[in-house]
Amino acid sequence: MTTADVLLLALGALAIGSGIRVVATTHLVRAGLWLVVTLASLAGMYLVLGAELVAWVQVLLYVGAVVVLLLFAVMLTRAPIGSSQDMDRPKATGALIGGAAGLGLGALLVDAFHWSYVPQRPSGSAENVGAAVFRTWALPFEVLSMLLLAALVGAIVVSRPVRGTE
Repeated sequence: MTTADVLLLALGALAIGSGIRVVATTHLVRAGLWLVVTLASLAGMYLVLGAELVAWVQVLLYVGAVVVLLLFAVMLTRAPIGSSQDMDRPKATGALIGGAAGLGLGALLVDAFHWSYVPQRPSGSAENVGAAVFRTWALPFEVLSMLLLAALVGAIVVSRPVRGTE
């Protein structure tokens, strides 16, 4: 095994373990922080694989923006921050559905590649990715940013008390 293999295994184990903690915890803020660990370990896996641009996009967009938006929405809507009985769900049902989905995706992956060697394409450059983003994907990117802004404004509006009631 090479060093890259060991790093990928360690980061993969960290991502799976923290992903389980995201789903299993009843503390909403802790679930958000475990999500940060999960997404950061995925960014580390991208770095090991040599996809630096994708790794930094992962850090900036998901860790830096989406998780912060999630935590702001939780704190602005006055949702219960501590442990909550409302978040307790039957664990056996969730484990059964999650396991079935994982097995189904694994079977789909094995069926798609048949354990065969897939040749690696030549890697793209940041210039090509930037050209694709700003030519092809500019409108969806702006629509997504407006959707996130609307979600943040909606969280602020919902968190405000109704006038005349105290």
